Amino acid sequence: MSTALNGKLVTVFGGSGFLGRHIVQALAKRGYRVRAAVRRPDLATHLQPLGAVGQIMPVQANLRYRWSVDRAVIGADAVVNAVGILAPSGKQSFDAVQSFGPRAIAEAARAAGLDRITHISAIGADAQSSSAYARSKAVGEAGVLETLPGSVILQPSIVFGPEDKFFNKFADMARFSPVLPLLGGGESKFQPVYVCDVAEAVARAVDGQLAGGTTYELGGPEVKSFKSCLEDVLEVTRRNRVLLPLPFPVASAMGKVLQLFPYAPFTADQVELLKTDNVVSDKAKAEGRTLEGIGVPPATLAAVLPTYLERYREHGQYDAHRPA
Repeated sequence: MSTALNGKLVTVFGGSGFLGRHIVQALAKRGYRVRAAVRRPDLATHLQPLGAVGQIMPVQANLRYRWSVDRAVIGADAVVNAVGILAPSGKQSFDAVQSFGPRAIAEAARAAGLDRITHISAIGADAQSSSAYARSKAVGEAGVLETLPGSVILQPSIVFGPEDKFFNKFADMARFSPVLPLLGGGESKFQPVYVCDVAEAVARAVDGQLAGGTTYELGGPEVKSFKSCLEDVLEVTRRNRVLLPLPFPVASAMGKVLQLFPYAPFTADQVELLKTDNVVSDKAKAEGRTLEGIGVPPATLAAVLPTYLERYREHGQYDAHRPA
């Protein structure tokens, strides 16, 4: 791979994750040197082929240990925080990772002489939400802006792509289960956004093309219900499954039990999240704080889902060209 380096270094916290790896690649294509700050550098070697030799290097950092955060930003020209969790696990709690972690990164960046960072949050971040996830996202945003008011906040809707944990999860579930759960009846609204489009928005923020002190809401071109998303999964994977509506009280009770086990299909807190639609606001559209507003045409689900869900068909990728 031939890349003309621009001499600038970007530290990407969470660089080995689903969204993080695409951010790393987008930055590498622009010629940035990338320092991927991750908890397990030994599990981040897959990032290095995304750039030229020596362009991408993992470094150990854990948001629960401030000294490691400070070390990771030394000498950086820009900082991106792409760390996030969908459910707590062990010491990786919402408070540690999503409430206090972003402030620690912003404080470290300020100490290193930077006046802004790019922070990935989520549509629906709300300090008054009944969801602990949404509350922690709101606290994280506030911590970043209180520390570095010129920072850029990006709030994507549900992100889809080859390694996502939504469409892949239900496609995998459909391989074995005759029933897929429609939490809350399946009426919750999403605006699924392609991971590469979010990564492009991050890269433009690092380039300085996005206004500081501004929150951007990132959604795809379509608003779809939860039920419609599962129907798309079944269509692409060529599976015939029953979609079973689960009222919110029932789904919440099930989530409280399921979350006690590893790899739970959903948790009680995720059920709470579904009580609020996850879509771009009219105000953000009017003010140009969207993908379209920054000149990024968002990809559709129909164009991308078949490229990575076909492996869940009965005969896997070999089923790709069989008649439907």
